[in-house]
Amino acid sequence: MKLRSLLFVPGDRPERMQKALGLGADALILDLEDAVAAEKKPEARAAVAAFVKANPDANLWVRINPLDGADVAHDLATLAGLNPTGVVLPKAEGGASVAELARRLDGQGNAASRVLAIATETPAAIFQLGTYGGQDRLEGLSWGAEDLPAALGAATSREENGSFTPPYELARSLCLFGAAAAGVAPIETVYPNFRDLDGLAAYAARARRDGFTGMMAIHPAQVPVINAAFTPSEAEVAHARAVIAQFAANPGAGALQLDGKMIDRPHLVQAQRTLGLAGS
Repeated sequence: MKLRSLLFVPGDRPERMQKALGLGADALILDLEDAVAAEKKPEARAAVAAFVKANPDANLWVRINPLDGADVAHDLATLAGLNPTGVVLPKAEGGASVAELARRLDGQGNAASRVLAIATETPAAIFQLGTYGGQDRLEGLSWGAEDLPAALGAATSREENGSFTPPYELARSLCLFGAAAAGVAPIETVYPNFRDLDGLAAYAARARRDGFTGMMAIHPAQVPVINAAFTPSEAEVAHARAVIAQFAANPGAGALQLDGKMIDRPHLVQAQRTLGLAGS
C-alpha cells in the first residue's frame, strides 16, 4: 500500500473531504479526534460515515478517539459495515492496543480495515514500542510530538530552531525502530508550520534519509512536497536497478564492485527498498 502522504481532514468539514480527494495525497485521514470539538463529534461521525460510504474505492482512514474513552464506542459503531481502508489509533500503548482495536472491529463485522497506530503519545507508550510485532492488521506506526510533552508537563518538544529536544528525538527514533521490528511502515509525524514549505522539504528529506517511508500532512499545500520527498529520483532508481542487476549476475557473491565502489548485501536490501518506494 502506497502511503507517502496522509492528509488530515477534520471530520466535521465534509466539503473539505470532497476537495481533498483531488489533491494528490496517497491517503486521507478523516479525523474524529483532536480536530473536532466535543459538541460536534456526532455531526462529524455522520459526515465521515457518509463520505466513506460514497467513496468505497478511495484510500480513506478514520482517526478514532482513544480506546480508553467514551467516544470510541460511538466512533466504531458509526463505522460498522463501512470498512474504510484503515483506522488511525491515537494514544496506542503497544501491540495490546492494536489487538484490542482488532477485537472490537471484528465484533462489528469489520475484518478488512488496517490499523495505523500513533505510538508515542503517552509516557507508557514509549515502553511498548517493541511489542507491535505479530499484529496482523497493523499497517504502520507513527508518532506525535504534541500529546507526549503535555503528558510530561514539558514546556515544548522543540528547540528555538524547530528541531526536537532530546526526549522527543528519542520517541521518534524508537517509533522508527519499532516499526522496522514489526515489519510495518514507519510514518513521520506532521510538520506544523504549513506555510514553511522549504522547512517541510528539509524535514521530509531527513525523515526519508532516516528510514521513514511516508509522512502525515495537515495542509493541502504540504502534499506535493511530501510526495516528492518520498519518491526516489530517476538517478536513485537507476542506481538501485544496477545494484540488483549486479547481484543477479553474481548470485554467490557477498561483496561486489559497482562504479568503483564496494557493495554488499545491505546495499542490495536498500536497493530493493528504493524500488519498492518507487513502485517499480
